[in-house]
Amino acid sequence: MAPVRILVAEDDRALADFVRKGLEAEQYTVDCADDGITAGTMAHDQDYDLLILDLNLPGTSGVEVLAGLRAEKPTVPVLVLTARSGIEDRVRVLDLGADDYLTKPFSFSELTARVRALLRRSHQSTDSLLRIEDLELNRVARKVTRGGDSVELTPKEFALLEFLMLNAPRHVSRTMIMEHVWNTSFDTQTNVVDVYINYLRKKVDGGRPVKLIHTIRGVGYCIGKKEDV
Repeated sequence: MAPVRILVAEDDRALADFVRKGLEAEQYTVDCADDGITAGTMAHDQDYDLLILDLNLPGTSGVEVLAGLRAEKPTVPVLVLTARSGIEDRVRVLDLGADDYLTKPFSFSELTARVRALLRRSHQSTDSLLRIEDLELNRVARKVTRGGDSVELTPKEFALLEFLMLNAPRHVSRTMIMEHVWNTSFDTQTNVVDVYINYLRKKVDGGRPVKLIHTIRGVGYCIGKKEDV
């Protein structure tokens, strides 16, 4: 199961980049598409926890992307970005199948508040809070604690820990981690996974008698008490 991911479908590249950087700073994993055809393909081929969708996309309109997504994945929350603020326009957006809408121009704080609200609604299942021993990861609030103490992680560290916890007690390979956390194929020449595992170990296990992150020689990594892995 992949970490929480957001797809931003927006043809204004400056705006898309602004939204992406802001959401990544909030520890979300973000992909971008600048036309409707690409957005539709990505939404179809990959599992996203939220779609932020501009209706005026080139190629295939945002309306068509939304209709296609609703036909295939009716439960994925969609936040529509629109330049129209009239009541009729807002009603139309919601009738099309959007879960919420935001009129342009908008404040980033309002965008993130709406994102959090939609994710809370869609993650009411037990996997919104992941727990292994005294380690807790809240997928909606994007917070991690160990023994009640806050653990500050970068977006990639958070995504890596989330992936390990979602797959526990199974072992995950470096290839799986690269594909799900970095969204790329594994390069045998890179040690980026090992580097980030070490970052996590220092923050999650550092100074604690019970170590949770383990290397499985010849296989990859896993998380849990030593006797359970």
